[in-house]
Amino acid sequence: MGHDHGHAHGTLTATGRHRKRLVIVMVITLSVFVAEVVGGLLSGSLALLADAGHMLTDSAGLVIALVASVLAARPATSARTYGLQRTEVLAALVNGVLLVAIAGWVLVQAVQRWSDPTEVSSGLMLAVAGVGIVANVVGLLLLRGGKDESLNLRGAYLEVLGDLVGSVAVVVAAVVIMTTGWTRADPLASVLVVCLILPRAWSLIRDVVDVLLEATPRGVDLGTVRTHIEETPGVVEVHDLHVWTITSGLPVLSAHVVVDRDHLAAGRSGEILDSLGHCLGEHFDVAHCTFQLEPEGHRAHEPAHHA
Repeated sequence: MGHDHGHAHGTLTATGRHRKRLVIVMVITLSVFVAEVVGGLLSGSLALLADAGHMLTDSAGLVIALVASVLAARPATSARTYGLQRTEVLAALVNGVLLVAIAGWVLVQAVQRWSDPTEVSSGLMLAVAGVGIVANVVGLLLLRGGKDESLNLRGAYLEVLGDLVGSVAVVVAAVVIMTTGWTRADPLASVLVVCLILPRAWSLIRDVVDVLLEATPRGVDLGTVRTHIEETPGVVEVHDLHVWTITSGLPVLSAHVVVDRDHLAAGRSGEILDSLGHCLGEHFDVAHCTFQLEPEGHRAHEPAHHA
């Protein structure tokens, strides 16, 4: 006997709920990208060009996230029973790979500039970096509300946070060049940008891989879930217990639940299903649960390769 408890598969995903914020941040990021490209070319600052490249990557990631959020909201079909909701996760993976690529480019350019320093217009460099700081602060405030719900919003938030620190590094480098004439401060700031990009990229890719491998969501203790299920009146044991994530903000659970014969004979299966759904929804915030209720002894007829 199966039971479906929770939200429908077409529920608006976490990224979709914050789509307007993503659009605004994307516009801000693209504007800063243009300003940094122009400023970097005019001033000769590698740090500004490196941060502009990072901004371009961020903008591409935001575009991917927005497109994915639209696709993820499309209804399920018989061919794709969860719709296209996991496109958000694939978009986050692309975003992480782009971060790694831009980090490699910045590092190569920084090494070349360190060996062969060039003149930098520190005044223009400082002004453009200051604009970047203001824009990044605005972006952080916009994304803060949804960063804990969606991988894509989390990725965007981390990117903007890194951009903010990168802009601060550019400001510091500009001040150093302005006051001391030490132009190697420019490629040094670029290397700092690389150090900011790589850990964020790794974190994002790691989380995406966990979703694609259907790992147990972080913060969910499978042993605790099992205990709660087995403490439900009428439940003897639980096996084939799985908890995974379809996409950001959409954890799901399935389990085979062994019910004692008295409850089955009394026709109380519905009560057990309601109790299980209420328990898991309240304690673990699982959006979608599927239970197979079984009589005692039925497990002997099933494959033994599941927990």
